[in-house]
Amino acid sequence: MVDKSEKFKTLVRVGYFSRAILYTVLGLIALTSVGEISKGTDGIFRAIENFPAGTLILWLMVIGLLAYALFRFASTFLDIENHGSDAVGWGKRLGHAGSAIGHLALAWSSYQFATSGSGSDGGAQKAAAGVMSMDLGGAILGILGVAFFLAAFNQAKKALTGSFMERISASAPSQTSIMGRIGFAARAVVFVVIGWSLFNAGFLSGGSEQVKTLGDAVASLAGQGVIFTLVAIGLLIFGLFSLILARYRIIPDMDSDGKVPSFRA
Repeated sequence: MVDKSEKFKTLVRVGYFSRAILYTVLGLIALTSVGEISKGTDGIFRAIENFPAGTLILWLMVIGLLAYALFRFASTFLDIENHGSDAVGWGKRLGHAGSAIGHLALAWSSYQFATSGSGSDGGAQKAAAGVMSMDLGGAILGILGVAFFLAAFNQAKKALTGSFMERISASAPSQTSIMGRIGFAARAVVFVVIGWSLFNAGFLSGGSEQVKTLGDAVASLAGQGVIFTLVAIGLLIFGLFSLILARYRIIPDMDSDGKVPSFRA
């Protein structure tokens, strides 16, 4: 019988596998099809939908991206990876919150394509407009932008230090470190773009139409020449790196109560 800890680990590994598909396809589209990447996140899921068994893959991604988002929320609120509660620790945990929200949005997009064969035109912008119509809605978007800035900082730090290897099995392939460094650097750039779009919409009255999702952020770099190409290659490598993580990432164990996982080094 599979216990709760094993179920938790399996779901998280499916999450990393889904992330691998997402970023690999994103990188390939960015490098080979300007027309598709200009469609933003919808272009990614449309490409996946056209794969053999594309609908099945989309459903797998719904489950996986949702599981990954919950994993990151658990890291934020339960500190399952032992980042601590000092300023640095909370910076990392808030960065994980931004990542969780971003992956929830991606899970929703995958669900829409899996059930109807199309995304929601301007879905992120409509959601942002709904948030801005609320009391303190602009502040919520702005704070979310700050969370993405923190996430970008953490991604850049991982790229420079290679600290992510502490939570990857020693059995992982020897190329894992360099692949991770390249991938995290590319993700840092994309997270800055997403964070700025949210910060601008929330705090600088840039308007909800400025809000960007993952695909939109990459598309916005399309006119930046070599920067766009390097980011696209980096995201492709990050997808392959995520595939390694699906197998070799050290996943926190569930505790004796089967509720709160605790990190094991």
